[in-house]
Amino acid sequence: MNVESGIETDYSVYDYDDAQARRRRWVIIGGAVALLIVAVIAGMMIFGGEKAAPPAPPAPGVTVIVPGRTTVAASVSATGTLFAKREMPVGIAGEGGMVQRVLVEPGDWVAAGQTLAVIERSVQAQEANSLAASIRVAQADADLAQSELDRAKALVARGFISKADIDRKTATRDAATARVAVARAQYGQSRAQIGRLDIRSPAAGLVLTRAAEPGQVVGPGNGALFRVAKGGELEIRALLAEQDIARLKVGDQAEVTPIGGKRAFQGTVWQISPIIDPQSRQGTARVQMRYDPALRPGGFAAVTITSGSVSAPRLPESAVLHDEKGSYAYAVGPDSKVVRRDVKTGDVTDAGVVILSGLQGNEKIVLSAGAFLNPGDKVTPQMADPATLGR
Repeated sequence: MNVESGIETDYSVYDYDDAQARRRRWVIIGGAVALLIVAVIAGMMIFGGEKAAPPAPPAPGVTVIVPGRTTVAASVSATGTLFAKREMPVGIAGEGGMVQRVLVEPGDWVAAGQTLAVIERSVQAQEANSLAASIRVAQADADLAQSELDRAKALVARGFISKADIDRKTATRDAATARVAVARAQYGQSRAQIGRLDIRSPAAGLVLTRAAEPGQVVGPGNGALFRVAKGGELEIRALLAEQDIARLKVGDQAEVTPIGGKRAFQGTVWQISPIIDPQSRQGTARVQMRYDPALRPGGFAAVTITSGSVSAPRLPESAVLHDEKGSYAYAVGPDSKVVRRDVKTGDVTDAGVVILSGLQGNEKIVLSAGAFLNPGDKVTPQMADPATLGR
């Protein structure tokens, strides 16, 4: 009660009504919040399990070509060692002795029968002189026996010589004549032995090696003192895989390039190995070449042998990839997915790489960017502009 104003006021009633109104407001607010929470939870339960998938990224575009088939020269490439086609070892033909003179050096051309070295022959020369003298002695005896026989025959008619004496003198003459023949044969043998002291080239060719020096004592046990390439002809012996050597024939043309050089030499296949090594599954093709100072026996060289022509696809180098499994290319299948194709390559020229096997030529081949693809990738193939390929 308000005493000062003289008016009685009941504050308890107002306080109670205000408290009731506030409680109703909070109840209403709390109910609304609860309904909102329930609605959110219900919405999450209904829609939260099915999220909309993000749109798939577009498949990357790749440039492809259809190589087709081209008629190209069939060739086989290999490496090998250079040899003399016919290497002739030349050694001592006689008893040997001390080397007196050496007349040639490696790299010299020699004729058939030309002397390469001379063996000292003073002893053999004296023996030959002795045999020559024995011929003269035997001839003198034969002449005397013939004279005695002639005189005896003149006296037979007069009865001074018997028939038996004539027979003995005839036999003496014949024996003397035979001794002359024996002496001449011995002398000829001695001269032949002296001739064998000259080490001679059996054929015309190029001297490759020399293993004799003046003062050296040599004999048959020394082996080859010189090696001569007959006619100077050289060859390369190329090891080829079984399937490659089966494609070759004698007479096929070849190009030989020594390692480290740029000049190519023309050659011809002159022999193909009739057997295949059972371990390596390889055979040998022998390609002959004319002599040239740039070709040295024992050197290493690359050879490309051409054997007819084949129809095969040809790809730009950018389309051919390599890894530990070998060479391959990526093709795009009908489902626009990348497929690996293992290939065997042939010649590599400015026009591209010849594909010997692995492709038919009607496939869509990825032109480039193959290193960024994997088998099974989905792509969008785009045909290459022929003008950009230099066609």
